[in-house]
Amino acid sequence: MTQPPPAGPDTLPAADAADATWSSPAVLAHVAPFLLWVVLMVVMDAAFPEAPWAYAVRSGAVAIALVVCRPWRWYPRFDWGHLLPAVGVGFLVLGLWVLPFVGAGDLPRPWWQEAYLRFGVLPWGRVPSLPTTGLHDPALCGWPLALARLLGSALIIAAAEEFFWRGFLYRRWQQDGFLSVGLGRFDSEAFWVCALLFGLEHREVVAGILAGCLYTWLFLRTRDLWAAVLAHAVTNLLLGLYVLGYDAYVFW
Repeated sequence: MTQPPPAGPDTLPAADAADATWSSPAVLAHVAPFLLWVVLMVVMDAAFPEAPWAYAVRSGAVAIALVVCRPWRWYPRFDWGHLLPAVGVGFLVLGLWVLPFVGAGDLPRPWWQEAYLRFGVLPWGRVPSLPTTGLHDPALCGWPLALARLLGSALIIAAAEEFFWRGFLYRRWQQDGFLSVGLGRFDSEAFWVCALLFGLEHREVVAGILAGCLYTWLFLRTRDLWAAVLAHAVTNLLLGLYVLGYDAYVFW
């Protein structure tokens, strides 16, 4: 893939004149769906810790929030020339997520795998349990809720996260009027802050940091936020299929 041209005003959609304020439509549209997901996750996990339907409810609520907020209105449509890079990054992140766990149930483990499981996955300092079943095992919750978990992660949550992390926070870290920041503008501080925070959002912290780096790199390289959304969706879809196919419920 060739190097994109320098970022400039001609690459940007029309900016909201008030996008520097936290109450602006642009900020709310990018932040609200993701924030709703986080709040519902905390509240529902505390109130209904063993409820397999909770993920479907959260996904549905975030889907409605995305439709109402329409954060995509500030971005050009997906460029189909970015299909292969997006799918490739999605597969690469899947490998980074899954491969450190392959054979992790066997003892003794290689030193690097033991170290990764202890210090690359939350909670730090102890090896996580590797369950062979989970709340969204179709044998326990039924296929409708299992598929809701799969599709909610791939089609809804991936989009909400990308509009927040790459569309909003990466650019907002550079300046308050984030819509004025070119889609291809690289800023090292914003890059690493977003990667670290994105990693800490996930149980698999090290894989999450690397995923954050790759999704942001793809976004900057293609100047296409939809490419990052697609890559994230590919990762989540394939990870869900891996979970269902190999009973790898440690990832769910």
